Amino acid sequence: MKLGKVEFCHLLQIIALFLCLSGMNQAEPSRSRSKPYFQSGRTRTKRSWVWNQFFVLEEYMGTDPLYVGKLHSDVDKGDGSIKYILSGEGASSIFIIDENTGDIHATKRLDREEQAYYTLRAQALDRLTNKPVEPESEFVIKIQDINDNEPKFLDGPYTAGVPEMSPVGTSVVQVTATDADDPTYGNSARVVYSILQGQPYFSVEPKTGVIKTALPNMDREAKDQYLLVIQAKDMVGQNGGLSGTTSVTVTLTDVNDNPPRFPRRSYQYNVPESLPVASVVARIKAADADVGPNAEMEYKIVDGDGLGVFKISVDKDTQEGIITIQKELDFEAKTSYTLRIEAANMHVDPRFLSLGPFNDMTTVKIIVEDVDEPPVFTSRLYSMVVSEAAKVGTIIGTVAAHDPDASNSPVRYSIDRNTDLERYFNIDANSGVITTAKSLDRETNAVHNITVLAMESQNPAQIGRGYVAITILDINDNAPEFAMEYETTVCENAQPGQVIQKISAIDKDDPPNGHQFYFSLTAEAANNHNFTLQDNKGDVSPYLSGAVNLY
Repeated sequence: MKLGKVEFCHLLQIIALFLCLSGMNQAEPSRSRSKPYFQSGRTRTKRSWVWNQFFVLEEYMGTDPLYVGKLHSDVDKGDGSIKYILSGEGASSIFIIDENTGDIHATKRLDREEQAYYTLRAQALDRLTNKPVEPESEFVIKIQDINDNEPKFLDGPYTAGVPEMSPVGTSVVQVTATDADDPTYGNSARVVYSILQGQPYFSVEPKTGVIKTALPNMDREAKDQYLLVIQAKDMVGQNGGLSGTTSVTVTLTDVNDNPPRFPRRSYQYNVPESLPVASVVARIKAADADVGPNAEMEYKIVDGDGLGVFKISVDKDTQEGIITIQKELDFEAKTSYTLRIEAANMHVDPRFLSLGPFNDMTTVKIIVEDVDEPPVFTSRLYSMVVSEAAKVGTIIGTVAAHDPDASNSPVRYSIDRNTDLERYFNIDANSGVITTAKSLDRETNAVHNITVLAMESQNPAQIGRGYVAITILDINDNAPEFAMEYETTVCENAQPGQVIQKISAIDKDDPPNGHQFYFSLTAEAANNHNFTLQDNKGDVSPYLSGAVNLY
C-alpha cells in the first residue's frame, strides 16, 4: 500500500512519539539533583527536582493534548500538599501543567521551523501556604524535527551559458536547494540532486548541484538552447524523501567554428560605362553561421583583370562586400572585367583550424554596357590667334570632335552665342572651321573665349562642348594722344631755361617693345621765341621748357 505525503508524516509522528514516550517512561524512575543537561555549563547545585528530558514531536496531528513529560519534586509525598506552577515561553497558551501531578502537555501543533525550543520555569508550592518548597528552576522543551519540508530552490529558475563545442565535463552553473528541516537530526535536510530533463546533453553532481556538459561537440548552429529540470530530494534521495524542482535554461554561446561560404561560385553584374567613380557596382555576401564578432569578415580582390579599376570594402553592419569603381569605365576600350574575390574571417579560433580553411573564393564578372555618349573634342582647350586687321571671313582655326560610341555618328558644330553675344565669329557646321564674322578691335577686346558645341546628327540631345581662346593681334592703328589737357602758368621773373611744364602722350596700340614718342612745336608756336621744347628722344616723359627773352 502506498502512503501519501501527509499519511507518511503522520506515521513518522506516531513512531517518534512512541519512542519518545518509551524513553521517558524508562527514565522516569531515575532522579537527579543536578541542573538539567542544557545548563551543564554552570556550577552544579543540588536540586530536589526530578524530571525527564523534554522533547515534543512537531506537527502533531492528534485531537488530544500531547504529553510532554512530568515535573516532580522529591519533597512531594503524594499527599496533595504540593502544587506545580509553570511559567515562561508558551506557558498556559501552548503548554499546560497538571498542578497536582506535574504532567505537562502541549495543546497546539508546533512547528520546529518556526521555533525550535521553548524556555520555561517551574515552581513547586506548598498548597496551604502558597510558598515555594523548591527554588524556581528553568528547563527547555525542544521541538523534535520531522521531515515535513521539501527542498526549495530559492534562486530558481536559473539561466546560464556555456560555449558550444565545450569538452564533456565543462561546468555550466551550480544550483542550490535549501531544506528547512533540522540538518543536525537524521537525513531530513540532506539533499541530493538529479536531472529529470536535459539528458543526455547535461548532468548534475548529486552532492554539489554543479551542472556540467555531458555530450561533446554540442553545436549552437544545430540547437542553441536547452531547458533542464533539476530535482533536489531530501532523505539522501531515499524512498519517502520530499523533493523540489527547478528549471535551468542553458544557452550555447557562439564560438568561431564556421568559415564564411559564398552561396554561389560566380556572380555577374552589368554596369553602364557612364557610372561615376566611387559608385557601387555590386554587393556580395558570404554566409557565416556564426554570430557577432565570430561572423565578422573581410573581403579582398586577389586576382583578375579588374585590379586597380575596382575595389572592395566591407559593410560593418551587414558584413556585405561592397564593390566600387576606382577608375572611369569605357565600353569602347574594355567591355568586361573579371574579379577573383576572397572572404575570410577576421577572428579565427585556432582550436577549429582543423575543420578546414576559414576563407572562401568566388568570381565576379562585370559587364560594361555601352552608353550613348556626347561627342568628344580632340582638345579640351583650343588656342587661336588672328590680327585685328583681319577681314570678315578670315579663317582663324579649326576644331574637331567625334562620337566616342561604336556608331560613330556624324557631328555638327555651332557656337554657344552666350559666349559670343556680338557674333564676332562663325563656325562651319560640318568642318568645324572658325572664321571672323565682324571687324575686330584689339583695343576693345584682346581675347575672346568662346564655347563650341558638337552635336550628334542622329541624337541632337547628345552635345559635347569645346573651349576656344582667340587672341587678337595688335596693329598700329591708333595715333598718340596727350595724356591730359595742359594749362601752364609762368612767373614774369622766370629765368631762361627754367622748366615750366612736363607733357606726356599715350597710344592705345600695344607694340611689344613699348612706345617711342617724338615731340615738336607746331608751326604757329615755333615762331614764338619765348619758349622752346626739348624732346627726350623717345623718353616717355618729355618736357616743355621755356626761356624768357628780353628785348
